[in-house]
Amino acid sequence: MTRRSLLTATAGAAMGTVAGCGGGSGGSRPNAAPPAASVSQGATAQPTGTPIGDGSTADTGPQPFQPEAERLAPGQTPPQFVIFSWDGAGELDNGLFARFRKLAQDHDAKMTFFLSGLYVLPESKKHLYRPPNNPIGASAIGYFSDKHIRMTLEQVRLAWLEGHEIGTHFNGHFCDGHGSVGNWTPAQWESETRQAVEFVTRWRTNTGFTDLPPLPFDYHKELKGGRTPCLLGQKNWLPTAKKLGFRYDASSSGGLQIWPGKLHDVWDLPLQSIPFPGRKFEVLSMDFNMMFNQSGNATKSDPRNYPAWREQAAQAYIAGFHRAYETNRAPLFIGNHLEQWNGGIYMDAVEQALKHIASLGKRDVRLVSFKQFVNWLDVQDPRLVAKLRTLNVGERPKEGWKAFTAAV
Repeated sequence: MTRRSLLTATAGAAMGTVAGCGGGSGGSRPNAAPPAASVSQGATAQPTGTPIGDGSTADTGPQPFQPEAERLAPGQTPPQFVIFSWDGAGELDNGLFARFRKLAQDHDAKMTFFLSGLYVLPESKKHLYRPPNNPIGASAIGYFSDKHIRMTLEQVRLAWLEGHEIGTHFNGHFCDGHGSVGNWTPAQWESETRQAVEFVTRWRTNTGFTDLPPLPFDYHKELKGGRTPCLLGQKNWLPTAKKLGFRYDASSSGGLQIWPGKLHDVWDLPLQSIPFPGRKFEVLSMDFNMMFNQSGNATKSDPRNYPAWREQAAQAYIAGFHRAYETNRAPLFIGNHLEQWNGGIYMDAVEQALKHIASLGKRDVRLVSFKQFVNWLDVQDPRLVAKLRTLNVGERPKEGWKAFTAAV
């Protein structure tokens, strides 16, 4: 099955116009995580909790492995945050969800998984989905089989227990025509979001599965951010995001590698323009955009190109990391899909990039989720965040970090 991707939002990138945790002082330092094997074993045993609704979810208390957000002290250098995120976040036979959970465990990283609500709704119940400006049950992505719904629920459960964030990628992924999410009103976005939450919180009723444990979190409380399909519709989505209590949105495209600000009192965390080795333009920090600039919309190309393309994609992420780390310390946002486009080279590239960043052993580098990052932002002196935003791409404080952060 091929999931619909960011076709509209990234079309300009080929022309050079991008559309679209370690420790250390002063940041969010995570609790020490046990080795990967013990995390998985511990996560397999469902923690005791209070069932919610039909028992699809349960309140099991605070999420494990969460860092404490610490205010940056005067004179301290900001940490370098790196956030890996995944659109759709369903598990198929390729095992990519499990693969990147294991990678995160191996390197003490936390990630954000943007779950599509339809990935836990059986196709036999598609009449329950009423997408704005589209027929009842319509979807631009495929419904999952019962087997893959089960696999997805298990991966989401384990991911949360291991400290990862579960956000939303909404439902039907409409990107074209009148029914595109780009044309939705704030009220229609609210309907779409409430349906996404309902599908996740009522999967037991909708699937009839009685042999699976509940998801170990209250999704109404857990859900604090999302990314819209094709990076479209943010203008009308943001008022709804604020109304529903979302703290951030990751739907902007073509953002610069600078410190983020807020729109509608919601943190705006865009995919960013990063160096694209061998090309004169920069590329969006997402696997689909890498592919678009290498093979167009073709997801299966000449395999002879794969090694060079894989390396180019990995080095783009790595170059974006080093540019930020060595200059303005702007957070790096990397978006992905659990897909095997062009022989899976983009999955290999993001793994290579994460391993490279982790191998540096820098105590001031934090591999965190979006929610963990905004937790850190929210405890900072707003004047400091505003000052950080004055640093342009690749710009170091002229007076040095000690003086820069002390003079607030």
